[in-house]
Amino acid sequence: MNEHERLAREVGDVLAARGLMCATAESCTGGLVAATITDIAGSSEWFDRGFVTYTNAAKEAMLGVPAATLAAFGAVSEPVARAMAEGALRHSRAAVAVAITGVAGPGGGSPAKPVGTVCFAWAVRDRPTQVATRHFPGDRRAVRWASVAAALAGLIVAARDA
Repeated sequence: MNEHERLAREVGDVLAARGLMCATAESCTGGLVAATITDIAGSSEWFDRGFVTYTNAAKEAMLGVPAATLAAFGAVSEPVARAMAEGALRHSRAAVAVAITGVAGPGGGSPAKPVGTVCFAWAVRDRPTQVATRHFPGDRRAVRWASVAAALAGLIVAARDA
């Protein structure tokens, strides 16, 4: 069992024990978190849905991320990650959601947000949303899979707090 599968199984164990469901809102990972979760047999008991919102227009339309937030902070920012996670809760039956938005590379980086910059948010209904920014080394694949691991690890913590 690899690290991603182990983390996804733990997410499922925690959510199932609490009778809760989760949702994902992904940009730079393009659905990898949802795919990792749904690789687990029986995940339909605790996984409601995943949103892949790669463009700003998709973030606005599917998750209700305010255009003003995107304009003020950029897609790769903690405020946008927060709005994505909270939007995933509003548009699902989930009690817990994770959002990921970042610069996976090889292009698209800037001095302020270099390649490997990834913003996360973990939202739990009726609790403050937690956010974090991480910087991962490596190529596009490495950044994306490191983001999946970080998203799942944070989802375990969030589910325990739900």
